[in-house]
Amino acid sequence: MDMAAPFTIAPEALQEVGHGFVRPECVLATAAGDLYVSHGGGGVSHIAPDGTVGHVLAAGDTAPKANGIAMLRDGSFLLANVAYPGGLYLLQRDGTLRLELAEVEGVPLTPCNFVTIDRQWRTWITVSTRIEPREQAFNAQVADGFVVLADERGARIVGDGLGFTNEAILDPAGDWLYVNETFARRTVRFRVAADGTLKAREVVTEYGAGDFPDGLALDEEGCVWVTCIVSNRLIRVAPDGTQHVVLDGADDGWVAEVEAAYRAGTMGRPHLDTLKARRLRNISSLAFGGADRRTIYLGNLLDDRIHCFDSPVAGAEPVHWGW
Repeated sequence: MDMAAPFTIAPEALQEVGHGFVRPECVLATAAGDLYVSHGGGGVSHIAPDGTVGHVLAAGDTAPKANGIAMLRDGSFLLANVAYPGGLYLLQRDGTLRLELAEVEGVPLTPCNFVTIDRQWRTWITVSTRIEPREQAFNAQVADGFVVLADERGARIVGDGLGFTNEAILDPAGDWLYVNETFARRTVRFRVAADGTLKAREVVTEYGAGDFPDGLALDEEGCVWVTCIVSNRLIRVAPDGTQHVVLDGADDGWVAEVEAAYRAGTMGRPHLDTLKARRLRNISSLAFGGADRRTIYLGNLLDDRIHCFDSPVAGAEPVHWGW
């Protein structure tokens, strides 16, 4: 994809996939054409290649508010519970639910934002803030988010002092962990040591008015694609930090209103839970899918369907791609 002649798409040109989802914040795509979407009512929704929609929901009285999801090799799912009391859960296809991790080093995983696995089968978890209620961290002054690594050595905090930690992803070689700091409004990356320790934190890029980075994915050219809540923008970030807005679904008046609240330190839940956009409803994640990984699927916080479009560049192959 030539950055000198960048690709853009209008919100009106997006296609829709499925409907009736509950807070489909996170989306995963597989080589077989299946899509898996987080279900805010306690599990995962499944869109089969033929378009059929089904749900895998937790049986019993506990229903985690699944935010980030990760698929394991046996077909089960890890769920990051963004509702109190938080925690990381394991959901089997039959609805069996088990709490996997509630705290690390005495620190509660509440709210637990995102989870992913790497090619060494290690689990990476992000927690946005230690503050309760979490909306008190919707500003640039709070930096108490952290990253947890769970492997055969156990679970431990490997990155701390982040400005509302959101999605995190490793590059295909496993050398770098990219992390979105939503209310610090930047994407950073850490060098990953052999034991999983995070070192040499670098700022990849910083974002402007109304852009609060949430989801991220890497493409085959080494660029980072980032979804921004509030502005409903999808931004492609080159290795040198240069940004290109691929998709802009912003309502300028609403962005200005939220930006004023952010700068005044009064940003709160209504600024994330209110809909004021032409079409998009707080796009929050993305996944490259399709046979050649050139279809981009967009998760979102406030819609009941998934949007998608064809990309001129393929996404990097995720760990679960061939399962």
